[in-house]
Amino acid sequence: MFHGEAIDAALNDASYKAKHGVPNPNLAAIAALKKKGVEVFVCGQQMRIDGITPAMLGPDVTVASDALIVLITYQNRGYALMKF
Repeated sequence: MFHGEAIDAALNDASYKAKHGVPNPNLAAIAALKKKGVEVFVCGQQMRIDGITPAMLGPDVTVASDALIVLITYQNRGYALMKF
C-alpha cells in the first residue's frame, strides 16, 4: 500500500521523471512483486490530495479508495501491519 509521501513510488516513468528528474526506479520491483502474486495498491484519497490521476500511475498498481480500508482488510486476514 503506497500512501503519504511514498505515493511517488507508484508513479509511471513520465510522471516520476517530471517530478524527480529521473525515471521511476521502483517500477521493476513493483512489476516483479505483481508477477509473484503480490497485490500493490495506492491510496485513492492521497492521489486526490496530491493531484495524481490514475493515468499517472505505473501499470502494476491498483487504486484503492482508502489506504486504511485495505490495511484493515489485510489485518483481518491475518497479516500484520509493520509501522516504522
